[in-house]
Amino acid sequence: MGCLGITLVAALVPFLPCGLGAPCPPMPSNVTHMVCTATALSSFPTSFPPETLMISVEFTNLSSISPEAMQALQKLPKLRELHLSTNRLRSLPGGLFRDLPALRVLDLTNNLLEDLPPEIISSYSPLQHLVLNGNRLRALEPAWFQTLGELEWLDVSNNQLEALPPNCFRNLSSLKNLDLSHNLLDRLVPGLLAGLANLERLILESNRLHSIAERTFDPVPSLKYLFLQNNHLSSLPAELFLGLGQLGLLDLSNNSLTSLALCFSGQNLTLELDLSENPWACDCSMLSFLQWVRRRSVSLYSPQSTLCATPENLKGQEVAAAARDNLIASCSAAPAERPGACILPSGHAS
Repeated sequence: MGCLGITLVAALVPFLPCGLGAPCPPMPSNVTHMVCTATALSSFPTSFPPETLMISVEFTNLSSISPEAMQALQKLPKLRELHLSTNRLRSLPGGLFRDLPALRVLDLTNNLLEDLPPEIISSYSPLQHLVLNGNRLRALEPAWFQTLGELEWLDVSNNQLEALPPNCFRNLSSLKNLDLSHNLLDRLVPGLLAGLANLERLILESNRLHSIAERTFDPVPSLKYLFLQNNHLSSLPAELFLGLGQLGLLDLSNNSLTSLALCFSGQNLTLELDLSENPWACDCSMLSFLQWVRRRSVSLYSPQSTLCATPENLKGQEVAAAARDNLIASCSAAPAERPGACILPSGHAS
């Protein structure tokens, strides 16, 4: 929760101690933050002062939210944060947050959710942080996000997502952080990122991506951080990142890439690249790319793990060192004929 910039639950525990293995005590009328981590708790508390701002019921045996609990929550017009992580929730009742006009943070990390009711947020909601990390979701439904125009942080990592529909996030115009990591995605459908004009951080690491279509990232021109490590990428379209003029960090480590001929926007004055743990072919193309990297003051992470896989005489050598000492000699083409790191169609400027 620290990375979300939200209330630190640990700091609140001393004010509302909740004995392990015992139900949580009633809240005093003057308390606005309720924290309960009673492992024996199996039903959601139903008594809260109307001034309650934050409720944290975490690390319990809670498996459902009763109608009585729903009614209790809907009497809290000032509730801003609801933390329900690390419980045993398998489902949520529809309309649970319909009458929570101030709710900004909903954390459902590490539960057993396989689905969400489409009407869970059936009208406009000011929710800013939605965390679904560590559940059993196999799909995302666009209906879940239709009324979340103020959402800034969406985390659906560590689920079982195999595919996502186009336009899934179209209404999330305020979204800045999207975490889809540690799922089973093998492709990104066209239009997946439509509507995310303000997205700054996209995390796609540890999926099963084999390729990415040419214009996938066109809808996210504000992207600054892109994480694609730990996938199965073997090649990338030359202009894939061309529209990302604010891109500052690109992680392509631990894929199956052998060469790169990528175009980047002229606005990328500083760019940090991680190309480690790929089977690089140290040939003319790699030499040209590395020369381009140096001209653009691009920083390479983990050069000691960015190694040549071919040719045999350079296998195991650091790519940067091979470029300095051997690649020029191994390139049979004249310098002017060497393929560049960015080859654009006519009408474009590199």
